[in-house]
Amino acid sequence: MTEMEYGRGSPLLRVHGRSVAWLPPLLLLLGIILLDFNTGETFRIITWIVLVPGIAAAICGVWTTAAYGVLSVVTYFVVDSAWPDQYQAGLGDFLLVALGGTLATLAAVVRVRQERQILHIRDIAETTRRTVLRPLPPRWAGLEHAGVYLAADVDARVGGDFYDIQPGPNGVRVLVGDVQGKGLGAVETAAALLGTFREAGYHEKDLGTVAERLEIRMLRHRAHRAAIGRDDADRFATAVLIAFPADAPETIEVTNFGHEPPLAVGPRGVRELPSGDGMPLGLGDLAGGLPPVHRVPLTADETLLLVTDGVTEARDRTGEFYQLAREVDRAVRADPRRVEPRRLARRVRDGVLRHSGGRLDDDLTIFAVRRAGSVGGAPGEDHERGRLRS
Repeated sequence: MTEMEYGRGSPLLRVHGRSVAWLPPLLLLLGIILLDFNTGETFRIITWIVLVPGIAAAICGVWTTAAYGVLSVVTYFVVDSAWPDQYQAGLGDFLLVALGGTLATLAAVVRVRQERQILHIRDIAETTRRTVLRPLPPRWAGLEHAGVYLAADVDARVGGDFYDIQPGPNGVRVLVGDVQGKGLGAVETAAALLGTFREAGYHEKDLGTVAERLEIRMLRHRAHRAAIGRDDADRFATAVLIAFPADAPETIEVTNFGHEPPLAVGPRGVRELPSGDGMPLGLGDLAGGLPPVHRVPLTADETLLLVTDGVTEARDRTGEFYQLAREVDRAVRADPRRVEPRRLARRVRDGVLRHSGGRLDDDLTIFAVRRAGSVGGAPGEDHERGRLRS
């Protein structure tokens, strides 16, 4: 990344994709010159030119700021020399302008380095998220899906939201969950759970056994964190584990570890599937066992919608929560084509951002999935990516 890219990220400083960050300091420079020449001899403001490199340091790159520092010194000398000796600002103010330009350039260096560090952290966060949320083809293992992940803090933090699809000889399994807390520790926990899910989801015949393997993995992971002295050894995760049996095309199996209840979204409306009647992963001993496996109907024209609490706990300015089921029901009744996974995920994403005014208090994940070949898909969308751009 070049130095010119820094200091011009704001849309207010770009016109037709080109940076105009250099323009405000230039306008300030010209304004000071004009005011200095059009005010009386007893009111000299040419020393205000020290503000020019200061403004440039906040929005321009290092070399642009240095150029404005030099330009300010030269302009000060030329303009001040145009006045009679008794009205000149003098050497002291000249040194002030020169010092201001130097300090502004140093400030720009510090700012650019900090921006590079932030961009590096964002790159690490994105790479980490892509490692956990592996790319999935939009149609895979007989399922059509779309996923959205939005971070509450895109500059520095990553969260523990996760989802995946695992086909196997015993059918296709889907896992969506949310690890308590944030940071790399949460991502590490999500990666551990996903690794276990990908193995158990493929090999185990019974969904309850897959759920048991996830609970054991969570307990082992917590024990390891405690053994190495980490302060997040009490971490837990909510999750929904779903199976699409190959021998039952209109039913699914669901086990819910204290997660938001899945929604079955069809042209006729929305219905809620079994809620989080179990404890989160890692806390199963508090409930005396694992949550039950429910076998529920899912018709061919219904899409399964799963979200994390970043969606249901999104608030507007008055503190009202986003009403997911109500908003989705209203949307699909107005346009039944919105049951298609990509359209459904996009509709929920846009609805949450509109409701919250773009302010997210928690990371959010939206995952919509249905059996491939269901009615309602838009032509030409089969080759689009399953994960929407966030």
